[in-house]
This record gives sequence, C-alpha cells and structure tokens, in this order.
Amino acid sequence: MTQSSDLGPEDRKIITLARSARARNGVPEGAAVRDGTGRTYVAGTVALDSLKLSALQTAVAMAVASGATTLEAAAVVSDADAASDEDRAAVRDLGGAGTPVLLAGPDGELKAAVTAG
Repeated sequence: MTQSSDLGPEDRKIITLARSARARNGVPEGAAVRDGTGRTYVAGTVALDSLKLSALQTAVAMAVASGATTLEAAAVVSDADAASDEDRAAVRDLGGAGTPVLLAGPDGELKAAVTAG
C-alpha cells in the first residue's frame, strides 16, 4: 500500500475532489477520475429506482460523455475495504489495465492503491 504522503499533488487532488463530492452530496461514495489531458471528472453514487451506478462508474461515464479517450488515474472515497471489480473494470475499459485506482477512507487517508488490471 502507498502512503498518502507518497502521492503526487495530482493524485491527492482527485482524492480531495472525491471526498468533497461524497460529503457535499451525502452519498456513500465519491469518486474522481483524471483523463489523458489532465481534466478531472467528479461524481457521487447514483441510486435511482431505474439506475444504480457506483461513484466511480459515474465518474468514468462522465469522462466518456465529455469526450475523454483515456484515463490517467481514478480515486474513490468509501467505507469499503477494496475497490470493487465492477469499478476497476470501468476504469480499465477507458484507461487500460495499468491505470491506478486509489481507494481512500472518508477522512481522505489512502487505504489502497491498485491498478485497474
């Protein structure tokens, strides 16, 4: 596992954005992704009767809908102990197997850093 202090400023930024989305919207998870041009996309959990998406799936969908063709990194803030297989698959679809997926707790502390692989 990587310590939060080992992360670069751009990775810390997407964790902060994800944490803010979670708190602002009062949702179980917040997420942020950074595309190949450095643009960021931030989202929270979507829980409608007809549509259910994790925060990370929503952030990836927002990136795709905005024209992103690749991802550099993804972050999710959650109480979970691991990034779900579905979340990692969504990141992998756009960013490739080596794309970093950062999981932080609600306090912003990094719990895990894995790849989308």
